[in-house]
Amino acid sequence: MTDPGPDRENDSAPPVVPSAASAAAVSPASVHATAGADASASASASASPTASAPPLPDRLSIDPRSPHHVVAVFEHGVGIRLNGKERFDVEEYCISEGWIKVPAGKTLDRTGRPLLIKLKGRVEAFYR
Repeated sequence: MTDPGPDRENDSAPPVVPSAASAAAVSPASVHATAGADASASASASASPTASAPPLPDRLSIDPRSPHHVVAVFEHGVGIRLNGKERFDVEEYCISEGWIKVPAGKTLDRTGRPLLIKLKGRVEAFYR
């Protein structure tokens, strides 16, 4: 790769220095109030994706060939807990039957997909 050089980041226009008249119009209190409003707006914006997310199904699979694969759910981050512990290796789950399927180490079946084992317990699904 080529080195972009030390002045590469400073290619944008120089910052604008406010005049005394515009500085008097903006008080420090109004700046803090605006910053607080922006922070609360960004916090509510980060919470809104879960509000528009579809409800989590009882059974879900990451395999696109499965009848339990729902693409709309995977557009949002999905988390799974088994017996209160979050798992990151879940291939499929069923909340009503209380099981998850996880890969059994590095073992593969004859078509090259990981062999799955079923773990039973209390399953909770949630959006991250």
